Amino acid sequence: MNANRSVLFILFASISFFCSAQKSKNQLQQEKQKNLLRIKEVEKIIAETSTNKKNTLGELAALNQRIQEQESLISSIQTEINFLTKEIGEDNSIITALEEDLIKMKEEYAAMLFAAQKASNSATRLTFYFSSSTFDQMVMRMRYMNQYGTLRKLQADQIVKTQNQLASQIQTTEIKRNEQNALLLDEEEEKKQLDGLKQKQKTLVKQLEKQEKQLRQEYNETKKAIAQLDKMIEDIIREEIAKAEREAKAAAAKNKNKPNNTNTQSPEMVVLSANFEQNKNKLGWPTNGFVAQKFGRQNHPLLKGIVVESDGIRIQTGTNEPVKAVFDGEIRSISITPRFGTSIIIKHGTYFTIYVGLQQVKVKTGQKVKTNEEIGFVAANIEGISELRFQVFKGIDPQDPLLWLRDK
Repeated sequence: MNANRSVLFILFASISFFCSAQKSKNQLQQEKQKNLLRIKEVEKIIAETSTNKKNTLGELAALNQRIQEQESLISSIQTEINFLTKEIGEDNSIITALEEDLIKMKEEYAAMLFAAQKASNSATRLTFYFSSSTFDQMVMRMRYMNQYGTLRKLQADQIVKTQNQLASQIQTTEIKRNEQNALLLDEEEEKKQLDGLKQKQKTLVKQLEKQEKQLRQEYNETKKAIAQLDKMIEDIIREEIAKAEREAKAAAAKNKNKPNNTNTQSPEMVVLSANFEQNKNKLGWPTNGFVAQKFGRQNHPLLKGIVVESDGIRIQTGTNEPVKAVFDGEIRSISITPRFGTSIIIKHGTYFTIYVGLQQVKVKTGQKVKTNEEIGFVAANIEGISELRFQVFKGIDPQDPLLWLRDK
């Protein structure tokens, strides 16, 4: 019976582990599927980028992202293999315990059969009954013999049940081993593909290094254009803030009951600001694609000694991808800049979102837009790269958009 209890304990513990591990494994498989979709998306962008123009920084950015996604996929496969290894270890412990328990039960059953065989002789059984010193003792001995027969049957049933459990556990473990072997083969193939991507990256970097003089010139021109763009955006936002303050003062002057009201936003805008803040890290992405440049200071991907500073993010995407408003708001500015195409500024109370690099704009100044409403399409830059510059401002202070957008 102790052996049975130990097996039940191991089974219970392993089932608990299996449930938690299975949940994690399911999550891993979902993440792997998402990763495969991102790889497919980046592959498409790489194909379009290399078709439009060979050996560009945009192509390098897409290739770097592709390598990152490949490494993430391999990591996911490795984690899944580790889960299976742990599960197989647990399964082997269960199999060992079941085998040991089965041996003990068979030994106990053999002893029972031997005792039953000795007692099966009717004369022996009658002698056992009538040798009782009292009538009550004889009744007890009769009950004992009946219970002993029942126990024998239960033991036989338990042996059959344990044998079935053992066979099922061995089959389950074999399935997991096959799954593990398949994942190991996948891992090997994905690593080969990663090596190929890194070799391609190395070749591309060498080609771009030959164009260093031209790339530095393009960088300086782009830097000047970005400075002009940032100045234009700041001027527009400052004007919007000043306009809101003027309107608030005019409203306060008309309201004699609240002459000291200093609120610079209408009640509608106050609510919109609060709603926007509550959706931090929950906003939808303005377009498909991957982040080619993050917020803040970072080294140039190729040119040594150059630190790039960005007030937003650059999302590299496919041709003619739609651009959507990330939240309810009002279109406050639509302008065209020579190097970046059309820029749109949407006001969300005290917050502003900026979308740079559009074509075929579908909205107009003063129009109110809803979350996920299309406002235009991504245009290709001078390199032929389809890219959206996206920014988030609180007043005149730039925010990191990745802290506001939901995780992909």
